[in-house]
Amino acid sequence: MNAATQSDLTRLSVDIDHIRELAETLLPIHDQIELNKPLADAQFNLTLQELTALLHELHPADVAVLLESLPLQERVLVWKLTTPEDDGEVLLEVSEPVRETLIEAMGKGELLAAVDDLDADELAALAADLPNQVVYEALSNRDEEERAQVAAAMSFEEDQVGALMDFELVSIRADVSCEVVLRYLRRFESLPDHTDKIFVVDDHDILQGILPIRHLLVADPETLVADVMTDDMVTFRPEDNAEEAAAAFERYDLVTAPVVDANRKLIGRVTVDEMMDVIREESEADMLSMAGLQEEEDLFAPVMDSVRNRWVWLAVNLCTAFVASRVIGMFEGSIEKIVALAALMPIVAGIGGNSGNQTITMIVRALAMGQMATAQGWRLLRKEVGVALVNGLIWGSVMGAVAWLLYDSAGIGLVMVAAMTLNLLLAATVGVLIPVIMEKLGRDPALGSSVLITAVTDSGGFLIFLGLATMFLI
Repeated sequence: MNAATQSDLTRLSVDIDHIRELAETLLPIHDQIELNKPLADAQFNLTLQELTALLHELHPADVAVLLESLPLQERVLVWKLTTPEDDGEVLLEVSEPVRETLIEAMGKGELLAAVDDLDADELAALAADLPNQVVYEALSNRDEEERAQVAAAMSFEEDQVGALMDFELVSIRADVSCEVVLRYLRRFESLPDHTDKIFVVDDHDILQGILPIRHLLVADPETLVADVMTDDMVTFRPEDNAEEAAAAFERYDLVTAPVVDANRKLIGRVTVDEMMDVIREESEADMLSMAGLQEEEDLFAPVMDSVRNRWVWLAVNLCTAFVASRVIGMFEGSIEKIVALAALMPIVAGIGGNSGNQTITMIVRALAMGQMATAQGWRLLRKEVGVALVNGLIWGSVMGAVAWLLYDSAGIGLVMVAAMTLNLLLAATVGVLIPVIMEKLGRDPALGSSVLITAVTDSGGFLIFLGLATMFLI
């Protein structure tokens, strides 16, 4: 990372911290600001002017980061002071829970003004969160072509390419010269964002190929497009899965790619910024799912909203913890006779949980990135069992030796070796099977995986360790 970039990142962090402090200072006069009342206090006026100036300097994406980091009252106050022209862009950038709180704080007129400058694909992305009346009036102010584009984007599921495609693109014919193309491009005030290629179509908008801008700029002006373009390109259908499209963007280093229908008619394009959002959202969703959170959560959401988001897997965890406690209860007599077992059994369960989480993380990642199919589960299971066996023998022997020295009992040491090895084998087995089975059932393989693997290795570890100790030491 170069020094300039580091400096910019540091400045952004400082600005956001300062803005938080200013917003907290203005909280006592929040109602006056919201109603646009004049402020009698000179100090408050100066603070308000400074806060407003800082907010107007921020990029919409930075405003989104700021809003996500503020409690509700400060968030609404800051939102009222942001640049109105950027409101639509900010709504697109913030997380869905925060977007809901911002929309609730806006009137119909403010919402219409916010979405007025958005492109058709951007309006379609926000439509599900906007009041129906706002969407209806926003569409009524657009021409027939834009209304059709919004309707087309909204007709697809949010995890399909069609819901993410951009309708702003540049297309040309193959039978014109590069000089004609350059003259055509100069007629635009600006090219659509992320334009790295021009799409070559026939008279019926059937995609023929692409003309990369870098080829156009160095080509002989008299050369025909047909001689410079390439038909070696990655295309998508609107029904394609967005995650798979994002993986293709990463794999082929794409900036943009065409979207075509069943007849190869060009209907839009997808861009790298949308695909980066898909990758980020999928990564966040996997992380939340593994922790047992049902959906993304506003950091400053009301208590009951957070409770509703978290209670399901906490209930599951409570049940599994009860099962583990009953397993321990089955061996109360053994623990009374050999007190050392109580001190050693968390080690067996803990290392099994850690190993299982390593395995399950690798498998979930491989499934998410398309690196494995469920049919390969058996081969990966054998590999993970081998890893677990080696680790179990190595670290079981280490812990067995430590237990022998601590309690002067070779039997306890041998039980530790066997229990740790068997629990690691159990962890490897369920670490592969849980995500593979979830995938086969059509569920998110990451869903609650951390909770489930911990439950199995805890109960299994206690059962194995205490069972072996009961059989061979008592």
